[in-house]
Amino acid sequence: MSPSLFGEPRLVYVPALEQMTDALLADLIAYVGDADPEVSVILRHNGGQRGKRLLDAIKASPYPTIQCDAIKSARDKSSLVTADVRRAGRSIAPEAVGALVDALGSDVRELCSAVDQLLADTQGTISVDHVRTYYAGRIEATGFTVADAAAVGNTPGAITALRHAVATGTDPVAIVAALAMKVRQLARVAAAGGRRMSPAELGMAPWQVDRARRELQGWSDDALASSILAVARADAEAKGASRDPVYAVERAVLTICRARGAGASRRR
Repeated sequence: MSPSLFGEPRLVYVPALEQMTDALLADLIAYVGDADPEVSVILRHNGGQRGKRLLDAIKASPYPTIQCDAIKSARDKSSLVTADVRRAGRSIAPEAVGALVDALGSDVRELCSAVDQLLADTQGTISVDHVRTYYAGRIEATGFTVADAAAVGNTPGAITALRHAVATGTDPVAIVAALAMKVRQLARVAAAGGRRMSPAELGMAPWQVDRARRELQGWSDDALASSILAVARADAEAKGASRDPVYAVERAVLTICRARGAGASRRR
């Protein structure tokens, strides 16, 4: 890390410390004890026991350590979006969080970049209209897209999304899992009834609870029960009980859409 000819700041990034050699381990432990104040060093460790001596040395030093938990679920991604917006001193509508995760959730880096762009280009609370203006047409055809359409009884939209998802490589088992999650969320919020249970108590993100409450306007208890049975059947068939898993999923989607419509009629 020799001095720069022009004296500009220097940054060294070392990824995958869990794969380091013994020589690098020894060098880094020595460097922690005598670091160059003109150089910023970022060390990334992805888990495991390899390099534990180095991690212990860093924790015992005055240098900061940050634990970054894996971001896997839609709930994790929505929490990330909300936290980034709040860190910037702004707010974002729950529906906007959901729309952003739906549009760009498969790539966390792109999701974070989208948040930065919205923060830079908009004023006040970031709304779902802002997200649609910037990212219209980016909604990914996944099992969650299918489930969202089915939950509101949008049969054409659900079937179109299903066929698009299958055509672009989404496994029928994953689509059934998304349907199951959606029906469970609806049932969970319905069971809460008038009790104002928190999202944490329901095991859901705030925007998921808000969406489920809106979607439940067209559902009855019988409709939810028939949908749960349809998803359970599709799950078994998609995992080998049927020769045509795509047809099994399509039948479940149609059952959910029809059940929702029947529930809406009953409530009238």
